[in-house]
Order: sequence, then C-alpha cells, then structure tokens
Amino acid sequence: MEANLRWVALTAVAPVAWGTNYYVTREFLPADHPLYGAALRALPAGLVLLALRRQLPRGAWWWRSAVLGLLNVSVFFVLVYAASQLLPTSIASTVMALSPLTMMLMAWLLVSERPRAAHLAGAATGLAGVCLMLLTGAGGVSVAGALASGTAMLTSSFGYVLTKRWSAGTDVLASTAWQLTAGGLFLLPVAAVTEGAPPALSTPTLLAFGYVALIATALAFAAWFTGLRHLPAGTVGLVGLLNPVTGVLLGLILAGETLTPQQLCGVVLVLAGVVLGHPTGAAGQRGNSRASVRSASGEQHTREPGPRNSSSAR
Repeated sequence: MEANLRWVALTAVAPVAWGTNYYVTREFLPADHPLYGAALRALPAGLVLLALRRQLPRGAWWWRSAVLGLLNVSVFFVLVYAASQLLPTSIASTVMALSPLTMMLMAWLLVSERPRAAHLAGAATGLAGVCLMLLTGAGGVSVAGALASGTAMLTSSFGYVLTKRWSAGTDVLASTAWQLTAGGLFLLPVAAVTEGAPPALSTPTLLAFGYVALIATALAFAAWFTGLRHLPAGTVGLVGLLNPVTGVLLGLILAGETLTPQQLCGVVLVLAGVVLGHPTGAAGQRGNSRASVRSASGEQHTREPGPRNSSSAR
C-alpha cells in the first residue's frame, strides 16, 4: 500500500504542474502564436531530458516516438495552448476532468485493463462535477475553447494509453525525451509557415516559457509516464483530476476569476471523484497487482526494441 501511495504521489506532480500551465499560458505567453508556443514548450523540455538520458531510439521506437510525439505533444500542446487563451483558467482545466473515464475505456480496449467499480464511480462523480462547472457558469463559455480542450483530452487519453501499451522494456526518461523532441520538431516548420517569424520574447515571457518547459513539461511528463508504468490507467486518470482543481484554485486566487455556488459544488465533486476512485486497502492493492501482472504478461509477447532494452519484434 505504501509503495502504491508513493507512485500516486509522484504521478500527482504532473496534473498539479499542468493545472498551473493554464494560468501561466493565459497570463504570460503570446496569444496569437499557439504553434510556436507549443514548440517552445516541447523542444527545450525534450532536449533537457535527452541531456539527462543520452539514448537513441532503437527498432520500432523510431516510429513509435514519432506517433506518440504527434499525439501527446504536437496536437495536444497546440490545443491546450488555444484552450488556455480562449477559456478562463478554471474552465479550461476542468474540461480535462473527463479524461479518467476516457482513459479507462481506452485502456480496457488497448491494454486489457478492466476498469474497477471504484474507478468508474470516481469517474462518474468527476464527470458530474465537470457538468456543473461548464453548464452553470455566470458567463458564457467559448465553444471554440471548449472544443479545443475536449479534443486535447481525447487525443492525450489515447496517446497516454498507447504509451502504456508500448512502454515495456523502455527507459522512461529516454522515451519521454524522444516524444517531446519529436513533437517539438514537428511543430517548428508548421509554425514557421503558418505564423511567420517567431514572437518577440520579453523577460517575463522567457521566464514563463522556462517554467512551462522545465516544470510543466519535462518534470511533469516524466512523472506522468512513470505513473503509467507502475499504476493502472484508471488510477492515473483519476489522479489527473488534480489538474482542474489546481487550475480552479489558481484562477480564483491569482486571476481574480469567480465561481458560482453550483461551480463550487462541481469542484467538490471532482475532488470526491479522486478520493472515491483511488484504490485503498489490501483488496484494492491486490486488484491492482493482478491487473499489472495481466498487462505485463500480455506485453511480453508484443514487446518491441526501445531506447534501453530490445527484444523480438511483434
């Protein structure tokens, strides 16, 4: 149980950092350069992790890094950047609370992790909280912003579960580094063609980019993918509900945003979903162990060469 809680605590670093990213992006980064903004977030983070773990991809990880970089970084970062500019911090982050249920369903299909009753109950509770947050606000919600945030959630959920399916035998830092590097490299030429010259960067903007690259990206993604390696996808998805909670608190405290009583109830429901869905006790621990064993045994027959270890191709 203690080991499980340690992995949960490490994984929680990611959604808390991502929750702060909405505020930093909205307040300090250029609003009209989402492609450059995403590239300047991803590429420095990937290069920092590559400096820490100097390993080239091997075998199938050349194309897997490209696929995961496109999903988890290129598409996801641009959509999150746009959502952060179009929506209040609290609303933009809360849409991501839909990800636990999405991740559970995708993990069931892709890695044969059957969702537990507690996971489903927690996801349903969090979903109810999201509905209260989005549908009972005092002002209107940008449709484009909500679509960007929702699409980001779907894209990242699929990419994270795919990462879990392909991660056996790979080094976490190396595979994370190559995803971020590939995603950033994909974005740069598209940004140059679409947005022209890079934006002028003031000192506060440079500091903000440094924060989102090092803390909200390099550190956060390393923690998140480590959690996916050691915990069921349903548990990781529920820990991700700390993302909207962090975004809401920063929106209230720093951005001067206000919430209706119904939206505050939504925040409470999201937190309740995290607590309700977290596996506790010996029975929950045994259930998680059995799921991990089933996932690992299934992956032994489909393992591809990765940045650290290699085995026979599928």
